[in-house]
Amino acid sequence: MTDSTSRRARVRAPELIGKGGWLNTGGSQYTLADLRGRIVVLDFWTFCCINCLHVLDELRELEERHRDTVVVIGVHSPKFVHEAEHRAVVDAVERYGVEHPVLDDPELATWKQYAVRAWPTLVVIDPEGYVVAQHAGEGHAHAIGRLVAELEAEHGAKGTLRRGDGPYVPPEPEPTTLRFPGKALLLPSGNFLVSDTTRHQLVELEGDGETVARRIGQGGRGLTDGPADRARFQEPQGLALLPDGTVVVADTVNHALRSFDPETGRTTTLAGTGHQWMRGEATSGPGREVKLSSPWDVAWWDGKVWVAMAGVHQLWAYDPADGSVRVAAGTTNEGLVDGPCAQAWFAQPSGLAATADRLWLADSETSALRWVGRDGHVHTAVGTGLFDFGHRDGAAAHALLQHPLGVTALPDGSVAVADTYNHALRRYDPATGEVTTLATDLREPSDAVLVGEDIVVVESARHRLTRLRLPEEAVRVESVAHRTQRAATEVAPGRLRLDVIFQAPAGQKLDTRYGPSTRLLVSSTPPELLLEGEGADTDLARELELNPAVTEGVLHVSAMAASCDDDPANEYPACHVHQQDWGVPVRLAEGAADRLPLVLAGMDEQ
Repeated sequence: MTDSTSRRARVRAPELIGKGGWLNTGGSQYTLADLRGRIVVLDFWTFCCINCLHVLDELRELEERHRDTVVVIGVHSPKFVHEAEHRAVVDAVERYGVEHPVLDDPELATWKQYAVRAWPTLVVIDPEGYVVAQHAGEGHAHAIGRLVAELEAEHGAKGTLRRGDGPYVPPEPEPTTLRFPGKALLLPSGNFLVSDTTRHQLVELEGDGETVARRIGQGGRGLTDGPADRARFQEPQGLALLPDGTVVVADTVNHALRSFDPETGRTTTLAGTGHQWMRGEATSGPGREVKLSSPWDVAWWDGKVWVAMAGVHQLWAYDPADGSVRVAAGTTNEGLVDGPCAQAWFAQPSGLAATADRLWLADSETSALRWVGRDGHVHTAVGTGLFDFGHRDGAAAHALLQHPLGVTALPDGSVAVADTYNHALRRYDPATGEVTTLATDLREPSDAVLVGEDIVVVESARHRLTRLRLPEEAVRVESVAHRTQRAATEVAPGRLRLDVIFQAPAGQKLDTRYGPSTRLLVSSTPPELLLEGEGADTDLARELELNPAVTEGVLHVSAMAASCDDDPANEYPACHVHQQDWGVPVRLAEGAADRLPLVLAGMDEQ
């Protein structure tokens, strides 16, 4: 047992409670007592969150390596109203290949019991039922792996470790032609090419949108180039037809751009290494040498392939002429900020559509429709921020969307929006500034393709393409406005001390060789909430001044710390960057707390 283990706090883990019940268990219900003797990793996630999807992928190797000692349990904790629907959680568990039990917690009961503040958060519980670590954000799988090995040795020696099969029971597969398709495009032949996301394939459908012409890819996870029967993808999404007739594929979980040639059926890799981009790594250069991060959609505009890089809240560009990639817009900060491309903030851009003078984008986490102009600036047409969403037509300044994933340019200069979590197809007309509803009762539409006077919608959760005639008048629906149901943190008006708590992992220290190793960026929605304390600095603690006249809002906090291996004998120590973004809803109340602590690193050293 190491010194860090002996110092570990003994905090009994609260019970797992979720009104939605358990998934992936064959109908069985579980308590922590049922899991005693196993190392339990709770993954607090919500399926809209790209960082949560990254963590799902990070945990796959950990689950496989420690299958007989570790039980990973996803605690689904919704942000959007749609994510509280049990059917939507069932779909998401299958869509993203979750191979462990999931507790559906629509009322955030377990989230509150564990005092979770951010998506995603990982909590480690030892075989005796005590919380021994908590990590917010992604990139912690390696540290948790070390802790698991330590716990295996400790509890194996004590006789408190129970090995064996876990409670995961896979669901029965459904025999549909498509399974959670993501995006589609119309080929010059008149056929459709569809990203069959959950089956890790591309599917070419005939003009009826139903008959399979061919499948591209073996169907299992992987990154393999070659002919149609040998290629492998991993949850592909966006598709863009280039002038030379080839198709660029956003191979999302492979963090790569692929090229598919409809004539030869061959797939090749254009950009990405197969590994996720991390802060501090190259953001431009030869495509095959630069890492990407969850490219979700692609579009041909202004002589380049524009990429909705959802994983880092940016737009990138790939140049087929020289095979290079670069950042085109965005800072990696998550939020809704317009202005010059280099200064704009996005939040999981997930859909792109090009017109002659604009690149439209669906900015999913801000429930916004935005566009990039040839003036090099980013503009917002619909949407106000990370925590306001709903289904409301009318003037764009007051209209609301809910986590849109797709956008389609229409011939008259307007755009159709796949308003995913509202199960609707919406339309924004720049000429009038109005938002209308074209169709409802579409199950999680994620994209749409214009075909003559019809529009073919990718109904992702109905596993099909649905053809609609564009109506002359929009369907009228009752207006609904929402804010995220995540509970607000009550804080005192006036002075508020913000403390981001960071402790370097065991065997590491803060890296100060080249200056400060930490950075803290603070802003708010609405901007008037913060009288003092906005902006960037190197100190992880800051005094804020909250405006008593603004009773509630959201504090946006982005923190970064760099640590390196603490070994004087190692001339080239390995270094690591720890980063987390929080959006903390706050409510101002007299007598409430005047300190807001946020944990950047884990508790495993306590």
